[in-house]
Amino acid sequence: MQDKKQTASRTDRRPDCVTEIRMGNTVLVVSGFFKKDTTATAADKMMKVLEAETTAAPKPNYTA
Repeated sequence: MQDKKQTASRTDRRPDCVTEIRMGNTVLVVSGFFKKDTTATAADKMMKVLEAETTAAPKPNYTA
């Protein structure tokens, strides 16, 4: 299997976040980009995730 290295980037922009994950002798580098014209903040997005999880969670049966 040949190693293919990315020589040309899709964009000239620098990544907004870069994370390195080490797994044994391998280092995975993940670059993240945020949309340029977005109005939602990270807190807004996290609130949507929490609301979706709360809605999808099974409701316990209360007996008194």
